[in-house]
Amino acid sequence: MAKAKKAAKGGAGNLVVASKVKDVVRGAGVRAAGDLTDAVSAAVGGMLKKAIERCKANGRGTVRPQDL
Repeated sequence: MAKAKKAAKGGAGNLVVASKVKDVVRGAGVRAAGDLTDAVSAAVGGMLKKAIERCKANGRGTVRPQDL
């Protein structure tokens, strides 16, 4: 429950589904390192942070796909 509260407050929670990441990697015929999911989650978090900044810079309150 503590993790859920931390993620809800904008903390560094996991932003991706590990099994789905592994499915994509395995589907390509390769293996996934144990820390791959954390790295993918961090990359997604960075993308979202930039998208939020762009959204705010454009005077909007809604993040749109073009903000990515």
